[in-house]
Amino acid sequence: MNTGLVAIAFALVLGHLAGVQDLEIIRGFNSSLFIMLLGVSYLFSLAQINGTLDLLAKKVVALAGQRTYLVPIIIYVFSTILSALGPGTVPTMAIMMVFSMALASEMGIQPAMLSALTVLGASGGGVSPLAATGIIGINLCAEFGLTGIESQFLANGVLSSTAYAIVVYFLLGGYKLHADPNVGHEKISGFNAKQKATLAGIVVMVFLVMVLHINVGLVGFAIAAVLSFFHVSDEGEALKRIPWGTLLLITGVGVLMHLIIDLGGIKMLSAALASVMTENTAVSIMTICSGVMSWFSSTSGVVMPTLIPTIPEIVAEVGGNNTMPLEMATAITMVSNTAGISPLSTGGALALAAYSSAAGTTYQEQHRLFVKMFLISALGVTYLSILAYFGLYHWLL
Repeated sequence: MNTGLVAIAFALVLGHLAGVQDLEIIRGFNSSLFIMLLGVSYLFSLAQINGTLDLLAKKVVALAGQRTYLVPIIIYVFSTILSALGPGTVPTMAIMMVFSMALASEMGIQPAMLSALTVLGASGGGVSPLAATGIIGINLCAEFGLTGIESQFLANGVLSSTAYAIVVYFLLGGYKLHADPNVGHEKISGFNAKQKATLAGIVVMVFLVMVLHINVGLVGFAIAAVLSFFHVSDEGEALKRIPWGTLLLITGVGVLMHLIIDLGGIKMLSAALASVMTENTAVSIMTICSGVMSWFSSTSGVVMPTLIPTIPEIVAEVGGNNTMPLEMATAITMVSNTAGISPLSTGGALALAAYSSAAGTTYQEQHRLFVKMFLISALGVTYLSILAYFGLYHWLL
């Protein structure tokens, strides 16, 4: 079942048990966040349907030419940039995963490596203030007074993803790849007029948000309206492709978490976590908690709105410098996203399905890939938790 649906149902029961009025429960629905996520999702649904994003990805990867060892690096870098421009973590994984898994099948590259790099790239760029995960994290931090963190949040996110992407690249032999001259050199068509118009719209959106500081959701709707008016893409199909379930999950859990915060639940959770933490271990313990939680739930829909609100109470209990709240917020976000490499999570599940379809794998091959991807996910959670202890999320602050 969609966690958002369950969360709203629990909010109703919990609210009535605690004597909270229905109107107060409904106030937990973050309409501002919903508009931002919906506007961005709708614009990039239009861009995906008319083939703009897919063609752009192909052109970028084609830059590698015969230097096949560059393909994983290009996949990672382009996933980061694309995610940061607005689609965010999950849409970018959906866009790039089909393409990267097709490349893995066609060029004989390890699918576990390309899938992990796709997830890591999408996750690092996904904490941009233009993207859904970044919007959620920034909003959650603002609720306890931590503001003006946009650039630091993004820089820390990209640092975290890159730190593990390098390990994955070398551990799985990306640097050893050699080109097959007969594979992967078909001619790629140029952008048509509709796709050029879509790219121009995305550039305008980035300018309006980053330079003029206009709300990203409203800008997304405005640009999408212009593109739809000129029939640049299929409006009806774009509306169908909006991840309504994900939006409901995020905002539904928000309703429950708003109520839990009002009733003091977060203070109880904070006290429980703080009881086993010290100033030196606090960030590492939070990363481990977020990684384990993300194996069984959504990063942006469950892990972030559950753990990030605990940060002020934990810092008050264990102590720490002024940068610790941002360190914790980034660590929670990035380690839980890294856990998403597992096939139990969205990114890993997309990869497994896409590669199975592209390569026609047997059940045994699927099982081996499943285990390998989960091990990469677990290694990432462990590795980043260790780096967190040594100050990874403090280096750029």
